[in-house]
Amino acid sequence: MRFVETRAALLFISPWILGFLIFTAWPVINSAYLSLTDYDVINDPSFVGFDNYKTLFEDPKVGLALRNTFIFMVMSVPTQLVVSLGLALLLNSATRATGFFRTAFFLPKMTPPVAVGILLLMLFNGQSGLINGFLGIFGIDGPAWTTDPNWVKPGLVLMSLWTVGSSVVIILAALRGVPQELYDSAVVDGAGWWKRTLRITVPMISPTLFFLFIVDSINALQSFTEAYTAFFGSGNTTYSNDAALFYAIYLFQQAFEFLHMGYASALAWLLFIVIMAITVVQILVTRRFVHYEGGNP
Repeated sequence: MRFVETRAALLFISPWILGFLIFTAWPVINSAYLSLTDYDVINDPSFVGFDNYKTLFEDPKVGLALRNTFIFMVMSVPTQLVVSLGLALLLNSATRATGFFRTAFFLPKMTPPVAVGILLLMLFNGQSGLINGFLGIFGIDGPAWTTDPNWVKPGLVLMSLWTVGSSVVIILAALRGVPQELYDSAVVDGAGWWKRTLRITVPMISPTLFFLFIVDSINALQSFTEAYTAFFGSGNTTYSNDAALFYAIYLFQQAFEFLHMGYASALAWLLFIVIMAITVVQILVTRRFVHYEGGNP
């Protein structure tokens, strides 16, 4: 009986297994091989050993791209978490039309990333953008978001808030799972809203915040489409490209613009190692702050 159930289970998940082997496992293994070759897509790969990895440490663009990506991650992840938590708290306290506002917050997430990149240029244009136009109403001279290297990444961070809707919905689900009895007891003890939030809400939803912290960090390290569309699309040379050169963009350029597929594969493996290392450090450092109802795992 157990054999029959196991065979049936394997049969049902076989499409996923085949998809994983063909579209994930094989490309990963093949990229490891290509990273040891000189391959331009047109000609057959030629084995060069670890030359591509040596070039990584000599290429100044790699350091620039990593630095831009790390700065963007440090700026965007906390901002997205704070904004998502604030919006979720507002939704959780709403008594009417919660479903409508939940849908309204999530809908921007459905916007194609290319459209978000174009929207960035329209909103953050230093001369005719809506953001600077709004600031001008109050007599504030807005910065050159797309041409000043010091303001390129803050503009991208603000634009990333356009898609926090999914995080808001996830946090809202976690908030609905916090026992009301805890809040009632805190009110009896005289705790105000701020104290209840810090001492009850945040600890009780800390596993969800921790999950979003990890996922948002990985997404930030892989940022590509919005920045590429806004600053590198269609041979764009008008805007401050170097300040927006994220690691995934440089990898894409090496692979599909310069046809250095072997070098791009080495870049991809370096990114994989960096993401793994940062994720492990995040888990080790932050797990002491994560509260689980059944005790820390």
